[in-house]
Amino acid sequence: MLENMRIALVGLGSNKLRTVLTMLGITIGVAAVIILVSLGQGVDNYVRQQFLGVGTNLVVIFPRQNDQGIIRRLTLNDVRAISDPFKVPDALAIMPQRTVTRTVTFEGRQISVRVLGVTPNYITVRSRSVIVGQFFTADDMDSQARVAVLGQETAKRLFPSGTDPIGKNIRIMGISFKVTGILNAVGGSGFGASDDDLIAAPLTTVQNRLSGDRDLSGARPISNIIVQARDNQSVNSLAGQLREALRQEHRISFRDEDDFQIFTQEDLLGSLGKITGLLTVFLAVIAGISLLVGGIGIMNIMLVTVTERTREIGLRKAVGAQKIDILVQFLVEAAILALLGGSMGVLVAAGSTLLVSKAIPELNASVQFSSVLLATMISLAIGIFFGIYPANRAASLNPIDALRYE
Repeated sequence: MLENMRIALVGLGSNKLRTVLTMLGITIGVAAVIILVSLGQGVDNYVRQQFLGVGTNLVVIFPRQNDQGIIRRLTLNDVRAISDPFKVPDALAIMPQRTVTRTVTFEGRQISVRVLGVTPNYITVRSRSVIVGQFFTADDMDSQARVAVLGQETAKRLFPSGTDPIGKNIRIMGISFKVTGILNAVGGSGFGASDDDLIAAPLTTVQNRLSGDRDLSGARPISNIIVQARDNQSVNSLAGQLREALRQEHRISFRDEDDFQIFTQEDLLGSLGKITGLLTVFLAVIAGISLLVGGIGIMNIMLVTVTERTREIGLRKAVGAQKIDILVQFLVEAAILALLGGSMGVLVAAGSTLLVSKAIPELNASVQFSSVLLATMISLAIGIFFGIYPANRAASLNPIDALRYE
């Protein structure tokens, strides 16, 4: 085997340009597959970090259509129903939320921003903190106080000159609100929108002053309810308790479907993971086409090599070489050609992934050992698969005909 490897390296070295051009297809294919897989894993990890960053052990309740196609919106009555510790013992904290998008102005500057009507435990449930000033209190909720806590991006948009926002009065839809605090920066997004570009205000204030919506019963609706479980092990049991409590509150019979949706963080992460996984596989398959082209190139060059070395093959057979010896010799040469191309592809992928991680540090993309191992095995398999036919053709040559070949 070592002798076959030596002969293969000598043969490849005698035609350096042809060897490099042949390896190029494998190099590009391997590099493309590794880069795309690494980026796919980076995107998946980034999405997971963003969702875990909005809080831990969360269960989210959304309204949905019932059997009659009617959307029953959530209200504070639902919040009171699931706040019963006897019905929902695994709930640590409950936070209803009303989300609206409104125009905000300050000294002639006007922006459109997402306004969250939340309760004071928003800080705990969403793992946030106030870096300047203070969050609003339960008394502010009860009195429908016109106070606002700004996200850092919103603060920069409203106060680009660096003015201290605390104590300033901003106008939301023409209504004056006093800025009492600035939230910490979290980056990324939570539940579909940036968590740094928002205004948090008391839920009652948003419901009564910034939104005129009411449901059929006259109650003011909320967008969703976020419930925090006591620990990671109780998330699934909490989801079941919430479902039973809401079905009782909505008087849904056992035959009818829920008119609400309950999602856990794992549900959301699982759905997103499937999407990113399928996208990664699809892109890897597209990139793998270049591996097929590279394999065809190896077969083509090996056929040319067999033709050029016909007399050498005849001479080896004349001095006693068996068919298997010739077959192994050319298979080793094809495998080495593919492995060299794959190794160059790994180096190109590592360099490209490093550049991507420098340009987009949030992705934290890196070449995994499993990707390198997979690329090596694929390269070897391609070399053997596409080298079988040329090697078998060389091994099947008649030694007399081969010696007479010109």
